[in-house]
Amino acid sequence: MKKYLTGLLALALLASCQEKVEVMEPEPVSGEPQPIVHEEYQGEEPTTPEETEFYEPVPPTVQPYAQGGAPSDAVVLFDGSGFENWQMVNDSSDVKWHLNDDGSMTVADKTGDIQTKQEFGDIQLHLEWRSPAEIGGDGQHRANSGVFLCGIYEVQVLDNNDNDTYVNGQVASIYKQHVPLAKASVPTGEWNTYDIIFHMPEFNEAGEKIKSGTLTVIHNGVLVQDHVELKGTTPYIGWPDNPPHGKGPLRLQDHGDNSRVSYRNIWVREL
Repeated sequence: MKKYLTGLLALALLASCQEKVEVMEPEPVSGEPQPIVHEEYQGEEPTTPEETEFYEPVPPTVQPYAQGGAPSDAVVLFDGSGFENWQMVNDSSDVKWHLNDDGSMTVADKTGDIQTKQEFGDIQLHLEWRSPAEIGGDGQHRANSGVFLCGIYEVQVLDNNDNDTYVNGQVASIYKQHVPLAKASVPTGEWNTYDIIFHMPEFNEAGEKIKSGTLTVIHNGVLVQDHVELKGTTPYIGWPDNPPHGKGPLRLQDHGDNSRVSYRNIWVREL
C-alpha cells in the first residue's frame, strides 16, 4: 500500500511539472527580423567568374590633388585668395573676418558668422582649423567655433586640450547630440583636419521628416562619428527641431568670445 501511494504521489508531481512546463512555454514572437535576401543573388548560382562581372556604369576619374590639394571634381570654397565664395550671415554683406598672409582666415570677434553663397545638399567636406597658440578662456570659451551643415547641423570646433567640458559639446561632437568616439586633437596651435560626410534628411510634401540625416566625421584621420543619425537641429537650449528644408549653406561660427579660430583649405564634393 505504501509503495502504491508513493507511486501515485510521484505521478502527481510529474503531472504537475508537465503542466508548469506547458504554461511557461514561450509564445511565437511576431515581427521577428527576417534574413536579407538580395534579388540579384537568387536563382541558379553562377558557375563561371564572367557571370558575376559587369562593366557599366564606369565610375568617373577623379584626380585627388588637382586643385591645390583638392580633388578635380571638388568645389573649392576657400584657398586663401579671398572671400568671394562667402558672405556674412546676418546681412549677406562682404566677409569681415581676417584674411591672413599664410592662406588662412581667422574669426574677427563679434562680427558674426559667415556662410557660403552656394547651397549644398549631400556632400563630402574637407576643412582645416586651428585654435590660437596663446590660450585664453576655458571650457566652452576656449577657441570655440563650429561647422554647420545646411546652416543648422553643427560639428563642434573647440580646444579641448587640458580643457574638459560636457562631452556632447566637446571637439568633434555633433553638438548636444552625439559624443565623439575619441578625442583626436593635435596640440593647441597646430592645424586640425575635419573630413565630413553629410547626408540631408528627407521630408514629405506635408513637411514631415521621413528619413533622418546622417553625419560621419574623421578628425585628423581618426573616425570619431560613424554615420550617426541627426535627431534634428543642434540648438544650445532645447530639443532638436526638424524644420523641412532643402539644400543650405555651409556656415562657420563666430562664438563671440574672442575665439581666434582660423580656417584654411575648405572644399566640398557634391554626392
